[in-house]
Amino acid sequence: MRVALILEYKGTNYYGWQKQKVNEKKTIQYYVDNAISKIANHKIVTHCGGRTDTGVHAYMQVIHFDTNTKRDIHNWTHGINSFLPNDISVKNVYLVDESFHARFSVIDRTYRYIILNRKYPITSFNDNFLHITDDIDIEKISKSFPYIIGRRDMSSFRGAGCVSPSPIKHIKTVSIKRKSDFIIIDIKANSFLYHMVRNLVGFFLDVGKGKVNLQHIKKLIDDGDRRKLGISVDARGLYLLKINYPSKYKIKLDESFKISI
Repeated sequence: MRVALILEYKGTNYYGWQKQKVNEKKTIQYYVDNAISKIANHKIVTHCGGRTDTGVHAYMQVIHFDTNTKRDIHNWTHGINSFLPNDISVKNVYLVDESFHARFSVIDRTYRYIILNRKYPITSFNDNFLHITDDIDIEKISKSFPYIIGRRDMSSFRGAGCVSPSPIKHIKTVSIKRKSDFIIIDIKANSFLYHMVRNLVGFFLDVGKGKVNLQHIKKLIDDGDRRKLGISVDARGLYLLKINYPSKYKIKLDESFKISI
């Protein structure tokens, strides 16, 4: 039997999703696999829909695992949650067929980056977004999107150490909006290179601050030189917002806990 879960977590205290030989007990997968194993009564190894790096949060992470243990939805959900830290939570459980794979069945993924754009920080929540005091012109940023959207070579936004076999990615949509003191950037693509979202957001901020001339954007991207496109932003403002699957699996975001920003 194959079971899929939707997880939400705050990534601040972890070295990303994936279990590692070093700092093994500081990864999200370590706690999730252990919690599921206790309820399944055997060792579980999970597969995820989108690996998140150190400090990155997830609003909708999707994972799957295989088991012969039978539990109803309520017992899977509440049982697993009872063994998880309070910054990791199971939101939904689905019983799926074996054609489903959390990673390989994905149609696209959406990441959100949240920026607090005002003079003073909100100290109690500084792990949840990036604080920037500079004036940011979001209209200017939006004019850079046509140079990003589409199927393109994204080498200019590829992080050092990326092991993806191809830099070609299909960026489906990019949006930016301001709500009160917050700037929210959403990026949807079939998949992403290592640090690609954080590098894109760093570039967008340079555009919004007037450090990058719109007339030069196409050449900067086409050159494929990461060094010419500014710095990568901090992981604290980055969220895996949504993973989209074929409708036959009926895996969707529960709107009752949708992010309001």
